[in-house]
Amino acid sequence: MDLHTIDSVTMPRTRADLADLCATDGLMAGGTWLMSEPQLHLRRIVDLSGMDWPELTITDAGLEIAATCSISSLVAATYPAEWAASSVFRQAAQALLASFKIWQSATVGGNICLGFPAGAMISMASALDAELLIWKADGTDLRCSTNEFVTGMAHTILRPGDVLRSIQLPAAALRQRTVLRKMAMSPLGRSGAVVIGRATPTGILVSVTAATDVPYVIATDSTEPTKVLEQVYSAIPTDAYYSDPHGEAGWRRQVTGVLTRAVVMELAEPRVNA
Repeated sequence: MDLHTIDSVTMPRTRADLADLCATDGLMAGGTWLMSEPQLHLRRIVDLSGMDWPELTITDAGLEIAATCSISSLVAATYPAEWAASSVFRQAAQALLASFKIWQSATVGGNICLGFPAGAMISMASALDAELLIWKADGTDLRCSTNEFVTGMAHTILRPGDVLRSIQLPAAALRQRTVLRKMAMSPLGRSGAVVIGRATPTGILVSVTAATDVPYVIATDSTEPTKVLEQVYSAIPTDAYYSDPHGEAGWRRQVTGVLTRAVVMELAEPRVNA
């Protein structure tokens, strides 16, 4: 789409080049959403690809994902064999209402920064204890969790001049088994509910997104489906579920329960070695 209000496009190379960011600047990595509809409040595009951040960095501490890393790169990379949870990268991407062609340009950070309930990378990051690094406009750094970052539908803690730099996934979470289940009103429709379960030493951690206005992460102390479901329902207020053309609030809540039970039952099954 042509953005007729844009007067200039810049490509910063260093953090110092980001010092003059303001509310009329549009930060672009892949641009798949930015270019999809009019952006009448913007006057300048700031292309972050010039920062040349390494897309993926594997260390003993875990995985650092640059905000500008494409979803395709995240899905296609090779990870340590013990990182059982890396399978959820592709599963989350497939929950995104986008073709594999979009994955080539759409970025992990861009999907998270939109703050949409059905943001697939929000689902992934929430389930894996992600720590987000934000470069604040005043030159300081802020680290937070995904559910602290997203504050409402299409709302985050980002303020003009702030930039999401990276997403850090801890090795401990990556070594744990995960199961993702989603539901949509139609086969190719936007996800109405996404539930990811992760087996921890003390129980099942459950991440609920798409069904609620913000991500919910519930660390339960059980592997018994009924008990886990009780804790999930108790942790999520009834009014957190919302209605739109992709699903009614009551349906989303009910589907969340069905998916949670399915996730827990699969994680509770003994793992069979190939």
